[in-house]
Amino acid sequence: MRFVLASQSPARLGVLRSAGFDPSVVVSGVDEDAVAASLTDPDPEELVRALAAAKAEAVFEALGDHTDMVIVGCDSMLSINGEMVGKPITPEAARERWASMAGKTGELLTGHAIIRVENGERTKEASGTEGTTVRFGTPSQEEIEAYIASGEPLQVAGGFTLDGLGGWFIEGIDGDFSSVIGISLPLTRRLLAEVGVSVVELWTRPAS
Repeated sequence: MRFVLASQSPARLGVLRSAGFDPSVVVSGVDEDAVAASLTDPDPEELVRALAAAKAEAVFEALGDHTDMVIVGCDSMLSINGEMVGKPITPEAARERWASMAGKTGELLTGHAIIRVENGERTKEASGTEGTTVRFGTPSQEEIEAYIASGEPLQVAGGFTLDGLGGWFIEGIDGDFSSVIGISLPLTRRLLAEVGVSVVELWTRPAS
C-alpha cells in the first residue's frame, strides 16, 4: 500500500521515516488563506482540520487513479495570547511573534486528514486534531536575531521548531512530541485504524 504525505515539510517526512514509513511526497498546493476565508468563524480545531482535509483532497484529485493508497494531509498552528498564528514568513513577523510569546505558554494544534483509496476508488476517510502545550523560554535579543537570521522560524507554524535550532528556546512540552514537529504519530495511528489500516502494514525495512 502506498502512503502519500500531502506536505513538503522535511520535518514531517523525517518523523515518518524515523517511525518506519517510506512515504511518497506530493505537495498539495492548497491556498491556505482561501480555505480559512471560506469558513465561518471556525474554532481552532475546526480550522486546522479543514486545512488538513483540503490538502489531502487536493492530492487525492491529483492521484485518484492509483489503486491502493492512503493520503494524509496535515496542518499546524499555534494558539497563543488568544490568537491562532501560522508561519511568520518574514523576519519582521518572526521578531514580533517571539516578542509576544517569549516566557509564555501556547498550544500547538495539529490537524490530520486521511483518505483511503482502494482499487482506484475513495473508500474511507477520517480526520482529527492533536493539541500539545508548549512552554517558551525567554531568549535574549541577540539569540532571537541569530535565530531569525538562520531562516528556520520563517516557514514553520508558530515561528519555532522543537527538533532544530528553536529547541534551545523551548522550556518544555506537555503532550505529543511528534505533533509539535508536525505530524502526530499517535493521532495518525488512530486515524489509519479508522480507515482500516494498521501502521505495521506500512512499516518498511531501512535501506541497506
